[in-house]
Amino acid sequence: MTSSVADHYANHLASIYSWMAGDFDTACSHADSFYSAIGLPDGQGRIALDLGCGHSVHSIPLARRGYRVVALDTSAHLLNELSRDAGDLPIKAVCADLTQFEVHLGSEKASLIACMGDTLTHLPSCDAVRTLIQDAARNLSPDGLLTYSFRDYSAHELVGPERFLPVRSDSHRIHTYFLEYRADVVLVHDIIHTLVDSTWQMAVSAYPKIRLPPKTVVEEVNSQGLSLIYESVDRGMLYLAFRRSRGSDPS
Repeated sequence: MTSSVADHYANHLASIYSWMAGDFDTACSHADSFYSAIGLPDGQGRIALDLGCGHSVHSIPLARRGYRVVALDTSAHLLNELSRDAGDLPIKAVCADLTQFEVHLGSEKASLIACMGDTLTHLPSCDAVRTLIQDAARNLSPDGLLTYSFRDYSAHELVGPERFLPVRSDSHRIHTYFLEYRADVVLVHDIIHTLVDSTWQMAVSAYPKIRLPPKTVVEEVNSQGLSLIYESVDRGMLYLAFRRSRGSDPS
């Protein structure tokens, strides 16, 4: 049975997400290296939005750089982990759909809006991605930055055994997934084996990710008056950064 993204995380992935993501400090360092690569300036108390923040591997590096971070996610479990790890850092954790970020931003403009970690593909359609981009552009400050990372499921389709991919394993847990391609989405089937009292127990859940062409993102962001300043691929994830030019505020 296919679950919604929120249900899939709440009932299947959230409790093991930090384990799945690997060493926390390494993940934070990787995120911080990305922000160095795109030339992100010190925050100096300006606002950064972390949309689909997960357990904070982007929020914490941004707060350490001096940003006041508004971090949105639908998983209360992951937000609790974020609050625990953030300590006194200026991070406001909000349990909400990322598309509703304007409600929680208030009247200020954001100097950075980040939607990282394949979160864009969790949206229901390419049109929903375009709407999110338009909303983000409208709420970005002059010279503000907009960043995305996601996997391109739109082109090459894996076939046969290629569709089965490992995530992480140890002596007590094994996480793999396989992909089922459809016209506009790919169904991600997460398979988790857990060793309980000397017996391996299996849990399976599936949810859809949209097949989002990178061209769709770049063209929509460009149409909102932002220019692509950075592009790279790391371990199958596409990283993009855009900067607003002064005088191009769509609002």
